[in-house]
Amino acid sequence: MHYVESGDGEPVLLLHQTPRSWTEYLDVLPLVGARHRAIAMDTLGYGASAKPEGPHCVERFADGVGDLVKALGLDRFHLVGHHTGGVIAVEVAARFQDRVASLMLSATAFVDDEKRGGTKGHGRIDHVDPKPDGSHLRELWDRRRGYYRQGEEAALTRYVIDALTVLDRVEEGHESLRRYAMEPRLRHITARTLAVCAPEDHYSLPSLAKFAAALGCETRVLSGGHVAAPEQVPAEFARTVLEWVGRSHDPGPGPGVM
Repeated sequence: MHYVESGDGEPVLLLHQTPRSWTEYLDVLPLVGARHRAIAMDTLGYGASAKPEGPHCVERFADGVGDLVKALGLDRFHLVGHHTGGVIAVEVAARFQDRVASLMLSATAFVDDEKRGGTKGHGRIDHVDPKPDGSHLRELWDRRRGYYRQGEEAALTRYVIDALTVLDRVEEGHESLRRYAMEPRLRHITARTLAVCAPEDHYSLPSLAKFAAALGCETRVLSGGHVAAPEQVPAEFARTVLEWVGRSHDPGPGPGVM
């Protein structure tokens, strides 16, 4: 398992979307690391982490998180997940329960029967067929260009790099998400939970209400951004993480109280 960390103190573990890597948190990591031990890992099968054979699934991704938690000796930690990383975070929080001090789900899909019912509205998200002339590189760029604003080309370049490292399996993260049985796992989550989303991320925004209903958690809409919110509004994203983590020292309402 590959990870990058910044800072000292209470650990905050950051899980990225697929087919990304820890670089999704490139600008968030030092901001969170100014007050905590911020750890951004590469999900099993992505980035510089091991790439095992066999089908990916959310449970196997969570196994990789568990291996890293054990290797680093994290007895208790805060957990943040973005998009697919958020779904993985649900599974990790259900397994580790009270060892997860707080949970922040960013633009996380609420995987219910409607989500598992097919690819309606999605289709293949990142798949491209390699071409001898390299035109598939432009196609990969164009598939995500609409999610990034002018001036955010560096972040889009990082996405292309990450996707190219797993090009033969680039869709499997999305497919594994749509096979995940989330509902029975939610009842095992004991961590204080916040669900957030960027205002332009219309894929994920409807899930906020579903998580609020299922977990009784707080929700928040960021001031800007799309599917790449940690890269597009890193200061606000990091501030939201720090505020939520900081509430663990607050003797306020317990988990599930809005």
